[in-house]
Amino acid sequence: MDEQTWNDVDRYIGDHLGVSDAVLDHTLSSSRAGGLPEIAVSPPQGKLLMLLASSIGARRVLEIGTLGGYSTIWLARALPSDGQLVTCEYSSEHALVARQNLDGAGVGNLVDIRIGAAIDTLPTLTAPFDFTFVDADKESNADYFRWAVQLSRPGSLIVIDNTVRGGAVTDPTATDPATQGTRALYEAVRDEPRVSATAIQTVGSKGYDGFLLARVLDV
Repeated sequence: MDEQTWNDVDRYIGDHLGVSDAVLDHTLSSSRAGGLPEIAVSPPQGKLLMLLASSIGARRVLEIGTLGGYSTIWLARALPSDGQLVTCEYSSEHALVARQNLDGAGVGNLVDIRIGAAIDTLPTLTAPFDFTFVDADKESNADYFRWAVQLSRPGSLIVIDNTVRGGAVTDPTATDPATQGTRALYEAVRDEPRVSATAIQTVGSKGYDGFLLARVLDV
């Protein structure tokens, strides 16, 4: 298997299962035109986020890492008309693009964009959130996870993206901050008795990576 096959399968999934539409395609193209890095989740991964949030009846969603609002739109689509999504974005330029995309997608009224370092924003938020998606700087993932648990309730779900990193997570000698941050995340999850967690390896248009899924327990 190679990346061309993974891309072909992602397109096949999209053609058959409706994991994209004109609004989402425009969000990606406008983000690209705005100079944002092309690191949003893939369409199948975006729909997975929506299905997970929908499956638990999420009314309040927390996102750490907005970028151009692509995953934000997917998550907002899982919410009821009186739901709320708080999304944390470090860059004011990215937040401006995201706001335009969210309003264009018809979900802007559900989304509160908090601009600034998430590690500073998170202590100001009001709990609980039913669902948290983390896709920001990987160096801070362990801290983001701890805040996600603190801001959750029993039964809440936490999803953290990019937790395999092409297999580099298994290399204890890796010195890049993103891999070290990911390994610190696994250690934090392992040592947290309030969650039950697993991680899934993925392949697709975003290459070889994976995500971590944790459920907050009633302890």
